[in-house]
Amino acid sequence: MAEKNLSSIESDIALTRERLASTIDQLAYRTSPKTIAKREVNQVKGYFVDANGAPRQDNIIKVVGGVAGVIVVFALIRKIVK
Repeated sequence: MAEKNLSSIESDIALTRERLASTIDQLAYRTSPKTIAKREVNQVKGYFVDANGAPRQDNIIKVVGGVAGVIVVFALIRKIVK
Protein backbone atom coordinates (compact mmCIF):
# COMPACT_ATOMS: atom_id res chain seq x y z
CA MET A 1 0.00 0.00 0.00
CA ALA A 2 2.88 2.34 0.74
CA GLU A 3 4.22 1.53 -2.73
CA LYS A 4 0.95 2.61 -4.27
CA ASN A 5 0.91 5.87 -2.39
CA LEU A 6 4.54 6.56 -3.27
CA SER A 7 3.98 5.91 -6.97
CA SER A 8 0.79 7.99 -6.85
CA ILE A 9 2.66 10.87 -5.23
CA GLU A 10 5.45 10.61 -7.79
CA SER A 11 2.98 10.70 -10.68
CA ASP A 12 1.20 13.69 -9.10
CA ILE A 13 4.53 15.50 -8.83
CA ALA A 14 5.34 14.72 -12.47
CA LEU A 15 1.94 16.01 -13.62
CA THR A 16 2.35 19.16 -11.54
CA ARG A 17 5.78 19.78 -13.08
CA GLU A 18 4.33 19.44 -16.57
CA ARG A 19 1.49 21.85 -15.78
CA LEU A 20 3.91 24.37 -14.26
CA ALA A 21 6.24 24.10 -17.25
CA SER A 22 3.31 24.69 -19.59
CA THR A 23 2.13 27.67 -17.55
CA ILE A 24 5.60 29.19 -17.54
CA ASP A 25 5.86 28.73 -21.31
CA GLN A 26 2.50 30.45 -21.79
CA LEU A 27 3.50 33.35 -19.55
CA ALA A 28 6.82 33.75 -21.35
CA TYR A 29 5.01 33.82 -24.70
CA ARG A 30 2.37 36.31 -23.55
CA THR A 31 4.91 38.69 -22.04
CA SER A 32 7.48 38.62 -24.83
CA PRO A 33 7.90 42.03 -26.49
CA LYS A 34 7.23 40.59 -29.96
CA THR A 35 3.93 39.08 -28.84
CA ILE A 36 2.86 42.29 -27.10
CA ALA A 37 3.76 44.39 -30.16
CA LYS A 38 1.92 42.01 -32.50
CA ARG A 39 -1.16 42.09 -30.26
CA GLU A 40 -1.16 45.91 -30.17
CA VAL A 41 -0.69 46.19 -33.95
CA ASN A 42 -3.60 43.81 -34.49
CA GLN A 43 -5.74 45.87 -32.12
CA VAL A 44 -4.97 49.10 -33.99
CA LYS A 45 -5.56 47.39 -37.35
CA GLY A 46 -8.86 46.10 -36.04
CA TYR A 47 -9.90 49.67 -35.26
CA PHE A 48 -9.12 50.94 -38.77
CA VAL A 49 -9.80 47.83 -40.90
CA ASP A 50 -12.79 45.48 -40.74
CA ALA A 51 -12.68 41.67 -40.94
CA ASN A 52 -12.92 41.74 -44.75
CA GLY A 53 -9.90 44.04 -45.08
CA ALA A 54 -11.93 47.10 -46.02
CA PRO A 55 -11.07 50.37 -44.26
CA ARG A 56 -13.44 51.59 -41.57
CA GLN A 57 -13.99 55.08 -42.86
CA ASP A 58 -15.98 56.25 -39.86
CA ASN A 59 -13.08 55.53 -37.48
CA ILE A 60 -10.50 56.96 -39.88
CA ILE A 61 -12.52 60.18 -40.23
CA LYS A 62 -12.79 60.50 -36.44
CA VAL A 63 -9.03 60.20 -35.99
CA VAL A 64 -8.19 62.55 -38.87
CA GLY A 65 -10.71 65.07 -37.53
CA GLY A 66 -9.20 64.87 -34.06
CA VAL A 67 -5.67 65.36 -35.36
CA ALA A 68 -6.79 68.29 -37.51
CA GLY A 69 -8.55 69.83 -34.50
CA VAL A 70 -5.42 69.57 -32.37
CA ILE A 71 -3.33 71.18 -35.13
CA VAL A 72 -5.81 74.05 -35.43
CA VAL A 73 -5.81 74.59 -31.66
CA PHE A 74 -2.00 74.67 -31.55
CA ALA A 75 -1.92 77.08 -34.51
CA LEU A 76 -4.43 79.38 -32.78
CA ILE A 77 -2.48 79.28 -29.52
CA ARG A 78 0.74 80.04 -31.36
CA LYS A 79 -0.92 82.96 -33.19
CA ILE A 80 -2.35 84.38 -29.94
CA VAL A 81 0.96 84.09 -28.08
CA LYS A 82 2.92 85.95 -30.80
